[in-house]
Amino acid sequence: MVSRVRVWLNRTYAENVFFMEQLRRNPGDRAVEIHATHGDADSPVLAAADTADMEPEGLSPAGYVEYALAQCRRRGIDVFVPRLHQAAIVAHRADFAAAGTALLAPTPEAVAVFEDKATAYEAVRSIGVPVPPWWRVRTADELLSAVTELESKGHQACFKPAAGAGGVGFRVITRAPFSLAQLSGFPSPSVPLDLVLRALEEADEEAAGQVDWLVMPRLGQPEVSVDCLTGPDNRVRMAVGRTKNGRRRGFTVHERWLDPAHRIAEGFGLHYLSNIQFRMYGDQPVLLDVNTRPAGGLHQLSLCGINAPWAAVRLALGEDPGEIEPPFLGPDYTVVSGPRPLRPVSLPAQRAQEPERLLPAVPAPAPEPAGATPAQTTPRATAPA
Repeated sequence: MVSRVRVWLNRTYAENVFFMEQLRRNPGDRAVEIHATHGDADSPVLAAADTADMEPEGLSPAGYVEYALAQCRRRGIDVFVPRLHQAAIVAHRADFAAAGTALLAPTPEAVAVFEDKATAYEAVRSIGVPVPPWWRVRTADELLSAVTELESKGHQACFKPAAGAGGVGFRVITRAPFSLAQLSGFPSPSVPLDLVLRALEEADEEAAGQVDWLVMPRLGQPEVSVDCLTGPDNRVRMAVGRTKNGRRRGFTVHERWLDPAHRIAEGFGLHYLSNIQFRMYGDQPVLLDVNTRPAGGLHQLSLCGINAPWAAVRLALGEDPGEIEPPFLGPDYTVVSGPRPLRPVSLPAQRAQEPERLLPAVPAPAPEPAGATPAQTTPRATAPA
């Protein structure tokens, strides 16, 4: 009899409720139990899990590793998918292996390279993958110099934190003065250059010391996110691109996107699931970002007949899934939001100074009655706006 697989996702994105559902709907019909932890008692990830714990707040990276090891031993975790404190966790892979837990995460070296976008651009450029022109800035003078140079070449400048995930902190620089026009409609990522310069000049020493931005030209569409599954032997088992052009989404296996993704994943030890993003600089694809974790939109590959989360768990367990190619490319689609159930009662937050009072695992809510169809966030075919 094949034993059940126990998987833990620590403080992760709400979209990973779909990651969890795909694990349960694995093609081998193998029993999967999912443990989740989070700092937000109302995270839908906690509601979707079989068991859940609140995470203690205020732990250092080293303290979090100790907490994670204790969770793995206490819950009998077979595969741990870390997002929070990933760098500290992968540095202790041997300790987790001794506890019987496989880490679904890259090597420490790979995580270190891609934690900092400037380091990542330098490293990727060294293996021949094109990157956009960029400047690292920490002061008002450096920002003004970079923006002026980009504008002299006909580009619109933008900036983002040198370290960060998703679109957090991304802004587009404009020379237009702040006006009522910017207070109508939806909030925009555009920000007047004079306001940014003034904020930098007037920041106190502590705030100014936290400024570490990359300035670059605003890149064109499409944006292509290549989801990769790479084995510990540095061989890519799966690479499929998800395209985004405005609201419209689709899929691609064109070599102009997949070839540089293969080189990055294999060259830097991006083991298991990673997401490598590209955009256009003129007529050339260039690297935008590398995520050393599963992408929030990974479940969208189900439209191509691929269950990437389960293939990754099998690989982490030493069961090589072999080469995975989409049997077909799904239709163009868009993404819409919808309600998800939460736990009937919020779990109380825990205090970091009282770790002995960790909550026991809490069972997930009972499933909906037969025939119920709660709304979900899910890919669907594109309809006219």
